[in-house]
Amino acid sequence: PVASAQVKSCVLLAGLYAQGDTCVTEPAPTRDHTERMLKGLGYDVRVNDNQMCLSGGGDLTATEIQVPSDISSSAFFMVAAAIAPKADVILTGVNVNPTRTGVIDILKLMGANLSLSNEREIGGELLADIHIQSSELKGIHIPEALVPLAIDEFPAVFIAASCAQGETVLTGAKELRVKESDRIQVMADGLTILGIENEVLEDGIKIQGGTFQNPTQMIESHHDHRISMSFAVASLRCDYPIEINGVDNVMTSFPNFVALANSAGMDIKEI
Repeated sequence: PVASAQVKSCVLLAGLYAQGDTCVTEPAPTRDHTERMLKGLGYDVRVNDNQMCLSGGGDLTATEIQVPSDISSSAFFMVAAAIAPKADVILTGVNVNPTRTGVIDILKLMGANLSLSNEREIGGELLADIHIQSSELKGIHIPEALVPLAIDEFPAVFIAASCAQGETVLTGAKELRVKESDRIQVMADGLTILGIENEVLEDGIKIQGGTFQNPTQMIESHHDHRISMSFAVASLRCDYPIEINGVDNVMTSFPNFVALANSAGMDIKEI
């Protein structure tokens, strides 16, 4: 019913131990790290448009794997550089797998001063260095074709939209409601606390770019790591302290986020 890389991966991995062929047909493109990994381990995965098939009972060949920098984690710093005055940031060795680069495409559509260089392939995965500078962002209607390619990065994109001129509209993103939290509603609640006008849709949100105001209360992240880090990035454009509750899971997904963010010029304190 929805495009899900996690479901696809589970089925393909189960297919390794099944008799005969296992095929997954996707309703929309999703990240293909599992297919690339299996091919890198010498397993035959047949890809035909939106269908992936493999035969059970084959052999996996051990090999060394270099894990590239995560684009979802990098997205917070892309947005931070785009919205911060006089920012100039280079992120090195970032995974730019074509099924993951929706956030780059969206930021470019919004007018972000962003470019890729030193593109290369390691272990079946594409890597590049990402250069992003302070930008005058504009609101856009996000193409639905990019939604599955940026599904995990939308909390950060919502912060970019809040700092853009005009309205940003997201539709076709109902999956955001069943992530670690209802990311549409939780982000909307936090943006409202910061004085950003928004309208929640069943499958998305409308955000009117503006200026972050003095928070009326503490922002609740509902223990969603991406919500916590996104509102931390928002502090770059807020003249008042932002307090975020429920940030414990950041230590699981991005344990050095606070140290790295502070080294890049943010002012984050753990309380």
